[in-house]
Amino acid sequence: MKKLLAAALLSASIVGVGTPASADKVKLNMPSTFPGSLVQLGQAGVRFQDTVNEISGGDIEVKFFEPKALVPPLEIFDAVANGSVDAGWSVAGYWGSKNSAFNLFAAVPFGPAAGEYIAWMWYGGGEKMMNDLYNPYGIQSLVCGVIAPEASGWFRKEINSPEDLQGLKMRFFGLGAKAMQKLGVDTQLLAGGDIYPALERGTIDATEFSMPAIDQNLGFYNIAKHYYFPGWHQQSTIQELLVNKKTWDGMTDQQRAIISTACKANVAVQLAEGEAIQGKALAEMAAAGVTIHQWSPEMLAAFSGAWDEVAAEEVAANPDFANVYGNLTEFRKGYAQWKDLGYLK
Repeated sequence: MKKLLAAALLSASIVGVGTPASADKVKLNMPSTFPGSLVQLGQAGVRFQDTVNEISGGDIEVKFFEPKALVPPLEIFDAVANGSVDAGWSVAGYWGSKNSAFNLFAAVPFGPAAGEYIAWMWYGGGEKMMNDLYNPYGIQSLVCGVIAPEASGWFRKEINSPEDLQGLKMRFFGLGAKAMQKLGVDTQLLAGGDIYPALERGTIDATEFSMPAIDQNLGFYNIAKHYYFPGWHQQSTIQELLVNKKTWDGMTDQQRAIISTACKANVAVQLAEGEAIQGKALAEMAAAGVTIHQWSPEMLAAFSGAWDEVAAEEVAANPDFANVYGNLTEFRKGYAQWKDLGYLK
């Protein structure tokens, strides 16, 4: 009997090591701001779902939901915060009305390229500062994707001077929208799926959204034929995974590590894919009658001046913005020498 009891206890201890009683399976219903079929932005969310489901061995189940299937795209923040959904796939710049500092974790006008931006987020304190703002709302956020430069916008008519922007109704994202407002543009923030109908109906005169391959997928070139570069307002854009904070805290260390690792893999794949597919998209749209423009030095100076005004105003108005922007600015000063020495001009 003593031998049998000892064997039973040993067996129980071995099973306990492999399958802790506290390791409950986690299910994350994840509505998205972007359609799952959308190149890069939506497909990256689907890829994250598939990666986690595969490598977790069933310990975590992520389910991607199309925009509006559970909640409207621009209501994901509130839904994750109040726990009506477990997670969300989005970009922090959509929550600028909650706190203007959230914009700085999505895209910064005349800001860092993808490598520098991710370096700041992961090694310069950016992601920690992001969660210092998210956590009081009951949300944990992870950097879970990145895309390189966007285009600057689609216009029905050629833009030759700052005066040509006056009075235009334009879909524009994040902090760049505030700069465009300084130049007389009436900006609106629309989710990706709502842009084409608004452009088609004339509700807006122009739009920006993303990279050439993504814009091509949404068909803007069928309506507006003038396509401008560079994307001064979004030299890179970070995508995020939002998780309800109670759900995140209730996971095991291993479960959180699986999700974090899947996000880091997503960043690498998304950046490489994005850099690979833009040339083909540009060539195809040019063949379809799109005129591709580069902004003149005069126009870039106008955009830069408008952004400097916006940044100064936001720093003065919001201590959170001032804190995050100051941190990013200091990081960029330190990075500048390496950039100037290490990279070809």
